[in-house]
Amino acid sequence: MGVSQRRGSSLKASFFVGTLWLLWMIITACACPKVCHCTDRNGMVVQCTSRNLENIPLNLPKDTVILLLSSNRIRHIPKEAFTDLHRLRELDLSHNVIESVEVSAFRGISEGLRTLDLSNNHLSSIPKDTFAKIHARVRLSHNPWHCECSLQEVLRELRLDPETVNDVSCYTSVQEEYVGKPVIQVLDSGINFCNFHHKTTDVAMFVAMFCWFSMVTAYIIYYIKHNQEDTRRHMEYLKSLPSNSRISKDYDTVSSVL
Repeated sequence: MGVSQRRGSSLKASFFVGTLWLLWMIITACACPKVCHCTDRNGMVVQCTSRNLENIPLNLPKDTVILLLSSNRIRHIPKEAFTDLHRLRELDLSHNVIESVEVSAFRGISEGLRTLDLSNNHLSSIPKDTFAKIHARVRLSHNPWHCECSLQEVLRELRLDPETVNDVSCYTSVQEEYVGKPVIQVLDSGINFCNFHHKTTDVAMFVAMFCWFSMVTAYIIYYIKHNQEDTRRHMEYLKSLPSNSRISKDYDTVSSVL
């Protein structure tokens, strides 16, 4: 076989491999998880609603624009759960049982996302940087929120959906009087949960210092009493010993007899 023939065969093989790789990439990008239903309406819509899912489906189409995961049994959103979905604009995670969301859960989609729905879940708190760089309109209503400093800092950075903002209420609170009230109304009234946090920390430090001082004082008192008892016993022991004058007199008496 000549050189030209070998080159021709090599080019054909390279073209064949390249074609297979391209087909595999297309299939992978457009594949739809079996538990979901995918439709292409000016952008991929992935419908995974009410499928009893406990986790985010794997191998979601990379050209997904709308991802609907509501009414499932998802409890946790792990880090970088949607990192390959760079075209994602709408994400619906409502009506699940989500209890926790990791800080980097929305990494890779944060800047392009336009709507994020986390309403009707079991969220009571969320890390401060979870929504970093997110410009989407966010729904957080109907969750059992604990009103304290970290929640206040999270809400300060978000664009809450105005239609549901009054449904983001204090299920529990650092101050009992705010339970059941909309968080935004409480904050708008001038309440600063971070001040309560600092006050609580100061009280805890005061209590800790008081306990430490009490322990040191108790030890000193014990040490003094223990030393006094040792001193008293030593003095009693010395008193019980015969004096030198008595020993001398007894010695003189014995000598005279001899």
